[in-house]
Amino acid sequence: MKEDQEPTSSSLRVLIAPDSFKGTLTAHEAAVAIAQGWASVRPSDGLELVPLADGGEGTLDAIEAAVPGAARRRIEGATGPDGRPRRGEWLKLPGGVAVVELAQIAGLPFMDELAPLTATTRGVGEIVRAAVEDGAHEVWLALGGSASTDGGLGALRALGAVARDSEGRDLPEGGAGLKEVASLDFTGMLPVPGGITLLSDVTAPLTGPRGAAAVFGPQKGASPEQVEILDQALTSFARLAGHHPDAPGAGAAGGAGYGFMAAYGATVDSGADRIAELVQLDRRIRRADVVITGEGSFDGQSRTGKLVGNVLQRTAEAGVRSALIAGRLRADPGTWALGLDELAGHSRTAMNEPVRWAAAAGKRAAESFGTGPGKTASS
Repeated sequence: MKEDQEPTSSSLRVLIAPDSFKGTLTAHEAAVAIAQGWASVRPSDGLELVPLADGGEGTLDAIEAAVPGAARRRIEGATGPDGRPRRGEWLKLPGGVAVVELAQIAGLPFMDELAPLTATTRGVGEIVRAAVEDGAHEVWLALGGSASTDGGLGALRALGAVARDSEGRDLPEGGAGLKEVASLDFTGMLPVPGGITLLSDVTAPLTGPRGAAAVFGPQKGASPEQVEILDQALTSFARLAGHHPDAPGAGAAGGAGYGFMAAYGATVDSGADRIAELVQLDRRIRRADVVITGEGSFDGQSRTGKLVGNVLQRTAEAGVRSALIAGRLRADPGTWALGLDELAGHSRTAMNEPVRWAAAAGKRAAESFGTGPGKTASS
């Protein structure tokens, strides 16, 4: 079955619109695997594959596929989260807009060993600088999947910010160094004439029990003691930066949202909504008989602005049947759902062969939904 093939009168239109399965499958790979599984059971159905993102991993891919004339630009030797050089990328859109994906250069998968106190976002600023110097006047900065909790200061310093300790020395890279910040100067930063928009679906504040360190630090390897160090460091940073640390989204990407708000007056937009608009997701949903979405882990946060929750809500509002395929299920999505860990018998088994098990899940979904457009499938 070819992608986007028109169905016959007796078949279904199936929209397959997943997020990435972080660390195992890109959104495109997940969509293809699910489609292959579905087509093995129902080869006459019309399958439309629309890989999605919400500001995290895969955002460049999703926007590039959706915007005619989008062009990928590459930068050799940008700074990775562990300080080693990596290839950086950004997306040039018609009209002078640059899209920069934090996860593409400063993402957690690039760390051979987790380093919650020293990981940096410097490479993000290097890519923003390259895009502006190439002629971009507006930047969309996609926040998500960060390895760092440095308040975005690494990126800001690459753009001209100066941060020093009480003895006038430059701060070391990483979040822990923020605790020693005594002076902060944004006046020499590279201007971005059209401004910076942060694409994120994280509403967390910078500090406190719901902040960047407390909520996301453990995912980046931080112990309880390190979480406390990072939270104190971010608090010190906020005292000098001047922006309100409780602003929604300030805690996104280890506080990078806050850093760009403070330095550039950046505004926050829903990454899921922005990309849904670009790909005309609502129109595609209305044309479908079944919508399949998915992600690595569906949990309590998935319905609070995350991409998969966004897709499920749009699908329910359109009155279209939905299905969720996830690496693991940790909450009830309120629709047909299947976890790859359940299907494979163990999460490690599923992660070792993600394509195989995503295809198996697609096959299972086709068997369940093959009752016809007017009937409801059950798991």
